[in-house]
Amino acid sequence: MEEERFLTADKLLGENELDVTLRPKTFEEYVGQDRMKSNLRVFIEASKKRGEALDHVLLYGPPGLGKTTMSHIIANELNVNLKVTSGPAIERAADLVSILTNLNENDVLFIDEIHRLNRSVEEILYPAMEDYNLDIIIGKGPAARSMRLNLPKFTLIGATTRAGMLTGPLRDRFGVICRLEMYTPEELSIIVRRSANILKLKMTEDACKEISRRSRGTPRIANRLLKRVRDFAEVDGNGTVDIKLAKHALNLLDIDDLGLDALDRKLLDAIITKFGGGPVGLDTLSSAINEDSTTIEDVIEPYLMQLGFISRIPRGRICTKLAYNHIGVKYPGDTVAKQMSFSDGGAQNDE
Repeated sequence: MEEERFLTADKLLGENELDVTLRPKTFEEYVGQDRMKSNLRVFIEASKKRGEALDHVLLYGPPGLGKTTMSHIIANELNVNLKVTSGPAIERAADLVSILTNLNENDVLFIDEIHRLNRSVEEILYPAMEDYNLDIIIGKGPAARSMRLNLPKFTLIGATTRAGMLTGPLRDRFGVICRLEMYTPEELSIIVRRSANILKLKMTEDACKEISRRSRGTPRIANRLLKRVRDFAEVDGNGTVDIKLAKHALNLLDIDDLGLDALDRKLLDAIITKFGGGPVGLDTLSSAINEDSTTIEDVIEPYLMQLGFISRIPRGRICTKLAYNHIGVKYPGDTVAKQMSFSDGGAQNDE
């Protein structure tokens, strides 16, 4: 069985209970994403004044940034019920029909990973989103007939980490489209402080900042690190997390100052030491570090590219000077530049 990666932004097994405990319930408690919150406040207040259902909302961005949390907040602000499901869970058209017909007026339906909806299911969703009705075929062959079901006015909130995989017709039916951005260390520090208070954990401000700095801009990872640091505080400390204990715990978890783990450093080390900094093809790199190419593309590379440690070029992956400095290897480009400088100087002297 493949081991789950600790620093992944995807939800790990057993985290549902923690997520529910730490999840903000109002816009005031939700940290970050200020522009999105400001716009949603206006749209929600306007729909409540008109007594209408809020326009369908699409939330997209990297995993772990709070898309599911935001759907709960929207439902709370609208004071309506929330029905939660996911794209892979809706396997047949009948599953979607059952969900839609059980909604009440102005309710919110949240579909996570909406880009993974079955195409036949998606086509049934179009008239439901646009006209609030369903066209159902009853029977087969010559005896088949179409029946139209009227649905209550509802709000569909779709969440996806891959907005580009949504079909045009589905994307065009969302009236409100919001992109969630990565969090700053300052915003994550506020989240860590709030979560520590909920968990009744004593923490110094420096410890909050240390955890947030290594959380890869993702609240889910910040809360996960906080939970693990709390374990160290209860076993190796006195229950209070200070900067010394936070660094000790995070170092034992093999998470460095920039939030890179052993797998991240393994990839950088392979490109630099085995392939001279690149370029190296994806399949070759996959074999070199014994990791699936999909894992490299979808899990490891995105954060390294955000840091500017690697670049993709047509010939493959290359490491930048920043990556060399982080790994502690001398950047060959500096040597080449010096040689060229000496060469130019010597030529000028000869003249």
